[in-house]
Amino acid sequence: MTVSQDQQAQIDEARAQRAETRRPVAPGLEERLYTAVPVLDHGFVRVVDYMGDDAAIVQAARVSYGAGTRKARDDRGLIRYLMRHWHSTPFEMCELKLHVKLPIFVARQWIRHRTANVNEYSARYSILDREFYTPAPDQLAAQAVNNRQGRGAVLEGREAEEALRMLKSEASRAFDTYETLLAEGDESRDGLARELARAVLPASTYTQWYWKVDLHNLFHFLRLRADPHAQYEIRVYAEAMCEIVKDWVPAAYEAFEDYRLGGVQMSGAAMACLRRMLAGEEVTQESSGMSAGEWREFQAALAG
Repeated sequence: MTVSQDQQAQIDEARAQRAETRRPVAPGLEERLYTAVPVLDHGFVRVVDYMGDDAAIVQAARVSYGAGTRKARDDRGLIRYLMRHWHSTPFEMCELKLHVKLPIFVARQWIRHRTANVNEYSARYSILDREFYTPAPDQLAAQAVNNRQGRGAVLEGREAEEALRMLKSEASRAFDTYETLLAEGDESRDGLARELARAVLPASTYTQWYWKVDLHNLFHFLRLRADPHAQYEIRVYAEAMCEIVKDWVPAAYEAFEDYRLGGVQMSGAAMACLRRMLAGEEVTQESSGMSAGEWREFQAALAG
C-alpha cells in the first residue's frame, strides 16, 4: 500500500483531533476513521466521514410504521424485517464517504454503480504517480473455458513468468513515455499538456477518488462485488468495505449477510421443482422446465 507523506500527515492530524458532538456516532467506525486499509499492491480504502448508524435505520422506519412498532419488534428484529422484505428507504438514511486508491480498470467497473457521488483525482491538473497494479502470481490465470468474463486455471512456469514480465515491462515503458512527454524539469522543452500525455498510460495505473454512498446502494454494491464470482481485483475492495460496514452498522450488516450475501433468490420454476423434490418426486432438468443454465444454478444453490 502506498500512502503519500502528505496523506499520512493529514491522517495523523485528523486522528489526533477530538470533538464533542450531539449527533449519534458508531463507536466501531470511530476507531476506523481516516485509517487506510491496504488493498492490492498499492491501493487502499479509508473512511473519511459517515452519517447515521443502526438506530437511524430504525428511527426512519418507525416514522412510517408508527409508535406501536417498538413494542412488537426490537431494533434488530425490525432491521432484519426491513432487509428480508426489501424495504430500502430506511437504509438510505445512513451515508458513508470513502477515500479509495484503485487501478483505473477497477475504477471503470466500480463506476458502473451510478448511485454514488464521486470526485476523482484529475490527471489534467496533476501528474499521476508512477504506480501500476501488478497481479500476484496466484492471480495470473488463464481465460475461463465456460465463462467469457472469468478466469480459469492459474498459469504456471515459464508462461506465468513471461506474462508477469510483459505486464511489468509494458506498464513501466508507458510511464517512461508519459514522463518524457511531460518534460517535467526539462527547461529546454515545453512538454505535452497533462491532459494529452495521460493517454499513453495503461489501465493498471492507480487513480484515487472520494466516493459517497447511502447504505442501501452500498449494500447493492457489496452484494455484487463481494460475491465469489466477482473479479478478484474489485472483490478485495468490496471485502475490505464489508469489514468497515460491519463495524459501522452491525445489526444491518448481519441482516445483509444473512439475506443477501448468504441467501439465494429462486424463480417460480425453481420453487415448483423444490416443492416436488420435497414431496419425494424425482426431478430432472428436462422435467423442470428450466434451461440448462438455470438448472445448473439451481443445483449449485441446493448444494450450497
